[in-house]
Parts: sequence; C-alpha cells; structure tokens
Amino acid sequence: MTKKPVRPEVKNPARPLEPILYPDGKTRCPWPGSDPLYVAYHDTEWGVPEWESRALFEKLLLDGFQAGLSWITILRKRDAFRTAFDGFDPERIARYTQKKLERLMQNEGIVRNRAKIESSITSARAYLELEEKIGFSSYLWGFVDGRPQQNGFRKITEVPAQTAVSEKISKDLKARGFNFVGPTIVYAFMQACGLVNDHLVGCFRYEECAALAKGR
Repeated sequence: MTKKPVRPEVKNPARPLEPILYPDGKTRCPWPGSDPLYVAYHDTEWGVPEWESRALFEKLLLDGFQAGLSWITILRKRDAFRTAFDGFDPERIARYTQKKLERLMQNEGIVRNRAKIESSITSARAYLELEEKIGFSSYLWGFVDGRPQQNGFRKITEVPAQTAVSEKISKDLKARGFNFVGPTIVYAFMQACGLVNDHLVGCFRYEECAALAKGR
C-alpha cells in the first residue's frame, strides 16, 4: 500500500507585536496592516482627543455596531451608516419609528442587526438627557479628569482589552439607558477618541497625540 506524501504544515506568519517601518518611511503601530483606509484612520483619527459631544456619540454607536466584528468592517461602512442614521443626529434617531427601523433592516450598506439598531434609539434618548444635564463630552471626559491618559506600551500584547475605568464608564452608561457599551467596547472607544493614548511607543503618532493632549 502506497503511503500518501505528508504535506508540510504551513504556518501563518506571526503578527508583528511592535511598531513596524512602513514603505513610506514612517513607523506605525502594526494593526492597520497595509489597508490604505485603515492606515489613514490610524494616522489621522485614532487616538486624537475628541471633545465634541455629537462626534463622541457617533463613535460610541459605531463601536456598539462593531461588537462581534472587526473595526475595519465598520470603517468601510461608516459613510453608509452616516447616511442611514441621518448623520447620527441624536434628536432624529431618538424619534425613529418602527417603520424607520424596518427600513434600516433592509439597508445592505450597514450592519443589519435588529438589537443594535434598536439600541441606537434608546442610546440616543439617553444621550439627549445627558447632554441637557451636563453635556455628553463633559460627562465622558470627567472619568479621566478631563485629560487624555498617556500610556507607554511598547508591544500590542501589553495593551489591555479593558480597564477599571472602562468598566466604570460601562456600568454608568448602562445605568443611564445605553446598550452595547460593555467594558471592552468602551475601552476601544476610549482609545479611538483619545481618552487614552494607546499608540505604541515608537509609533510616529504616539508623540503627536501626546502633544495634542498637552495643548488642551
């Protein structure tokens, strides 16, 4: 009986853990890979302190839609989301009817998850209440004393998935009526909106985002 040849096991290359030098000569965090859209997001948005309440609201909702998916999936659909959700106007979202919800469920350009869409409506109502009382931006930034936290991680493996602060924010948001705001989602939101600076030391954006924090 002839034995079948044994094929050598093909291993996927290990993902880089430290900042890497890109073809354009800049050293970046490794997670954007070579996707131009992701690289642009890393270079211009991620980690930049966001102080505007409406922009923070949009990002929190999009992070909720990301649950169970990758951020690049949401990023590619972001323009479609903005159109479908009326520019993420919380006053309009708070008044969405069942008819509007069903139209959203038929929109192939977004993530058609009924629970997440319904959550955006209840979260918009919670946002409006918070915005009227103390301001959504002031509320969120109050958890970090109004100043971006500067971390000094050198490897991806050092970056936490959640922290005590994200757990605290998550718990408080849920108590106020927000959904899809678990501590891991909240920490990803904090990273993206610059409440924490989690660019790796060595990434060219680390010092730039730190300087933005000092300028506030």
